[in-house]
Amino acid sequence: MSKFICDSNCELDFRKFDELKIDYLIRMPYTVNGAESCYDLGRAGGDAASEDFFEKMRRGASVKTQALNQANYVEYFEPFLKAGEDVLYVTFTHKMSATFLSMDAAIAELKEKYPDRTITTADSKGISMAAGIVVYYAAKLHNSGASDAEVVKFVEEFRERIACYFTVDDLVYLKRGGRLSGFKALMGTMLNLKPIITITDGALDGAEKVKGRKKAIATLAEKLESEKVDLDYPVTVLTTELGEDYDLLNAGIKERFPSAQLWPCRVGPVIGCHCGPGTLGVVFVKS
Repeated sequence: MSKFICDSNCELDFRKFDELKIDYLIRMPYTVNGAESCYDLGRAGGDAASEDFFEKMRRGASVKTQALNQANYVEYFEPFLKAGEDVLYVTFTHKMSATFLSMDAAIAELKEKYPDRTITTADSKGISMAAGIVVYYAAKLHNSGASDAEVVKFVEEFRERIACYFTVDDLVYLKRGGRLSGFKALMGTMLNLKPIITITDGALDGAEKVKGRKKAIATLAEKLESEKVDLDYPVTVLTTELGEDYDLLNAGIKERFPSAQLWPCRVGPVIGCHCGPGTLGVVFVKS
């Protein structure tokens, strides 16, 4: 049986990672004022570390993310291959990072060195819990004894049912990340417009704009109705910080769907570098 791997851009809570006994986590790097760290799904520091990161962003800290290089991936994969084991890696969306070019190069290098071993990858086409919910159910299937081919087939089908919508508090972070032009960011801020952003085929896509924060929060809750949520699966509420807005979104979902199983997800620093403090979102499975 292969070793099941995921990366920390899936933002699956470390307790669920442990529950599933996932074999390995690729920790994605980021820097704060030049000091590099790697995200570990909140295992070290928990909520306090997350809140500290976003408070530093609010105070103007310089934050950046880095792509892993070919040598990094060789270092992650080779110990398994050397031990005579295959690898199955369910990734975050390939369209949002150049890191997967390095991954492909590493796999090609390792294939020459270990021709009898395989590294199989499956693109969740999501990020944060839009990837995490795919990882969670793919890992459960893997644990049940499914083959790598069966897990890949499941990922490719299940990812089409994942809905992800989020809003940001300040458009400046999307502008810095190249997701929004400077003019649009300025006009949106002046008009108090809040974007509702989704993921389409693995890439960020603007779904709509609404006036004001409370309307944006209500719109996120409404998406579960318009997209026909499947309540056999959990609904994940994404947030960078706990507080009134987070509580309001939870209440809006529960009002519409009292039986919904809500999973909280604290947005981590790697993804937080791009969306900024005050980000709120929902991830759910469509029926």
